[in-house]
Amino acid sequence: MKSAVIVFPGSNCDRDAKVALEDVTGGEVIVHWHGDIELPKVDLIVVPGGFSYGDYLRCGAMAAKSPVMREVKKRADDGIAVAGICNGFQVLTEIELLPGVLMRNADLKFVCKDVHLSVETANSAFTGHYQKGQVIRIPVAHHDGNYVTDNDTLKALNDQDRITFRYVSEDGARGNDANPNGSMDDIAGILNEKRNVLGMMPHPERLVSPSLGGTDGRPMFEGLLAAFG
Repeated sequence: MKSAVIVFPGSNCDRDAKVALEDVTGGEVIVHWHGDIELPKVDLIVVPGGFSYGDYLRCGAMAAKSPVMREVKKRADDGIAVAGICNGFQVLTEIELLPGVLMRNADLKFVCKDVHLSVETANSAFTGHYQKGQVIRIPVAHHDGNYVTDNDTLKALNDQDRITFRYVSEDGARGNDANPNGSMDDIAGILNEKRNVLGMMPHPERLVSPSLGGTDGRPMFEGLLAAFG
């Protein structure tokens, strides 16, 4: 399995993603500068977390105009797997690979802590090594993670089983206290219609080893290896 991690000015989770992919998949991971449109042939593209372009204008808005993102969009349209994590999720909504927008957190504060997620579907390469309904612990670190979309799109996400993760309490219950940012319908991650593009605000790459404090993020990368390795 060969992967690429896109790097923008202000990215700060690209190395985390690279190390996680190398650790779990054992495959080659290319760190690809956003200004280089010549993206090598890969099985997976990761748009990582961070603060691309300092979050100027709007989170992900400037990175979405980077030359390489035209190629990322084309690869996704051709069926290549693309994962956008945190700022990467914001970028993917900006280029309209995923619907909706990520707004300022409801309490207007930066949130950095572990949260609990319910796995809402196991029917994707990204979630296939989880069990539907499983509760996992994953870190978040964002100021603009409040997912918002229109009612028709929200209905489609639910009807088409495209919500991957929801914020829940440790025992799996939904409620305001479990939702760290005010996201509509407690959404933490979604898929596109083809199910080959994932966007999520939490950081699975930060929990892939006991030395990092846990392994709840590891099954995501194991599932990708099983699908593309």
